[in-house]
Amino acid sequence: MAKKSKKQQKQQQSGGTPATVALTTAGVTHTLHSYDHDPSHPSYGEEAAEAMGVSPDRVFKTLVADVDGTLTVAVVPVAGSLDLKALASAVGGKRAAMADPALAERTTGYVRGGISPLGQRKKLRTVLDASATGHATICVSAGRRGLEVELSPTDLADLTTATLAPIARP
Repeated sequence: MAKKSKKQQKQQQSGGTPATVALTTAGVTHTLHSYDHDPSHPSYGEEAAEAMGVSPDRVFKTLVADVDGTLTVAVVPVAGSLDLKALASAVGGKRAAMADPALAERTTGYVRGGISPLGQRKKLRTVLDASATGHATICVSAGRRGLEVELSPTDLADLTTATLAPIARP
């Protein structure tokens, strides 16, 4: 059996995910929301919004895209979809396409439906949809299916060094 790093041991002892550990370490005010994930639900984000009783425009999904050969994280409301052209433009690129799901999982360290913009295995360039700033708090994945974290969009942008740009379509 592989030896666990001190970071992995700390996460296991605290019952946290890399995302929740990053929030705690940074001293960021946040609230965790846990719910029973239904594997048959057609949308992870809509399921989270329904389970928490939160408007889908305040629940944001984390998507991984390939912009000119560089993996880039896009954080957009579950009520909308990602505008790949706008994402490419936001980071000074020409073309964007959704990343291969297996590559996204390997690179971030999270599984699909639980990819968090926080605490990723490899820190990726991040773009947060500008609509986030219209809310006092937003919810994003806390690193596993059935676990969301609510925090201010400013704190999320600061922790991920995100660019704010209009990258979502209704």
